[in-house]
Amino acid sequence: MEDMERYAIGQQDFKTLRKDDAFYIDKTAFVYKIARSKSKYYFLARPRRFGKSLFLSTLKYFFEGQRELFKGLYIDSIDWNWEASPVLHLDLNTDSFSESGMLPSVLEKQFRGWEEKYGIEVIDLSYSQRFGTIIEKAHEKTGRQVVILVDEYDKPLVNNLKNTENFEHYRTQLASIYSNFKSSAEHIRLVFLTGVSRFSKLSVFSDLNNLDDITFEDAYADICGITEKEMLENLHEGIRALAAKRKEDFTKTCAMLKLNYDGYRFTPEGSDIYNPWSVLSCLKKERIGAHWNLTGTATVVAEALRDADVDIERTLSARWDLDDLAGLDLLNADPTALLYQAGYLTIADYDEDSNSVRLKVPNEEVRKGLFKNLLEVYLKPKSGTVKSILDGIREGIDTGNPEEMMKSLDAYFAGIPYDLKVENENNFHNIFYVLATLIGMDAKAEVHTSNGRIDLLIETPKYIYVIELKYDGTPDEALRQIDEKGYARQFATDSRRLFRIGVNFSSETRRIESWKIEE
Repeated sequence: MEDMERYAIGQQDFKTLRKDDAFYIDKTAFVYKIARSKSKYYFLARPRRFGKSLFLSTLKYFFEGQRELFKGLYIDSIDWNWEASPVLHLDLNTDSFSESGMLPSVLEKQFRGWEEKYGIEVIDLSYSQRFGTIIEKAHEKTGRQVVILVDEYDKPLVNNLKNTENFEHYRTQLASIYSNFKSSAEHIRLVFLTGVSRFSKLSVFSDLNNLDDITFEDAYADICGITEKEMLENLHEGIRALAAKRKEDFTKTCAMLKLNYDGYRFTPEGSDIYNPWSVLSCLKKERIGAHWNLTGTATVVAEALRDADVDIERTLSARWDLDDLAGLDLLNADPTALLYQAGYLTIADYDEDSNSVRLKVPNEEVRKGLFKNLLEVYLKPKSGTVKSILDGIREGIDTGNPEEMMKSLDAYFAGIPYDLKVENENNFHNIFYVLATLIGMDAKAEVHTSNGRIDLLIETPKYIYVIELKYDGTPDEALRQIDEKGYARQFATDSRRLFRIGVNFSSETRRIESWKIEE
């Protein structure tokens, strides 16, 4: 039986993984591809916890010539000279950068180590000048060009999106540091930067026009994350153990893993990718859960959706020109940038004729985490917890008790924050869409028919609920619309019990004032 302790969750150092005989999926074919390429400057964007740091660490030990760490891996079989190059690994993932003065302390620690290693006298220079000197001297002392690896190049910027002063401060500092990539080009063998975002309209890279962005290249689709083939070949025993724990067969457990953790697609025609953090966490803990969601929060992206006043349902399934998607900037007002680059949206399909992609929420783990946070930012329930409200709605639906369902729905709407613009119909569409998604079952908001749109349609094996909401109207008006528009006509021959529910919502009291139920 495979030792579950070999799943070193969160370990980002390749050397430690190999020394400890920890689990590792071989990605060294990509290391070789990059090493033999004529390109000098690379950029890769992927969401958090997808293995970017581990891949940079793998590059580090490869270029340092530590062949013993690669025994048994693909690249060990390749004819390569394994001569050591000087490697400068700049890790910006070590601080929160919540204040403007944090970058110098991070740079100081890393620069001093390199200056000591290459015998560089520390004099009164700027950090940009010191970095340039380090690159030059490392080349001079070793006789080999320098490899520069920058982990989370954008973290100081991403963490200050809402702080204009700090953002500009860090942008200026980083642009100064990164300017050495061009000015010191003769001393550089390779630059590889990773991050979660693109700041395409900012001069962060100081006119580095030959930056090879491999983020959307099919040839690098699998560079981070786990493909289904890799999962079945490398995690077979772990999946069997999980199946035994869940008392189900292997195939069903694989389907459950796919439903919850697969679905990422980072390039137009690339493979589907499993979230590595979630899969390994699930197998180690032998529990299907929100493992990736627990490492961060979707509150920021949920708030961005609310503040942008967009139609959530359309945003989460939008179609984008691929070139526009590749150029999305986190400073762009469109929340799609944040959703996509943070991992809450991914590519669903690609149309070559229009060079466009349709986006989607990748899987159930992401969907549940995102929508729970959407519920929190749209509504702050005053009576009972979110879970108790949703449980009450589900219970009423399951038992054919629409009166109890409506009482819980009333509690749901009672939590609308005072500053939410209730007169904005789009917000109510979003609220109903979030509700339908969190309820699960077969619940749909804003269902289009030939004569209009049903506000909320819920179907169970035994019951059908057609719900129409009126703003500052009456339940009778809502019921009349259901009848006049023929919203229930499609179920005329259906044997299930059907409830028509008219609801009056008051924009003044911000509550469901009354409702009426008819069969």
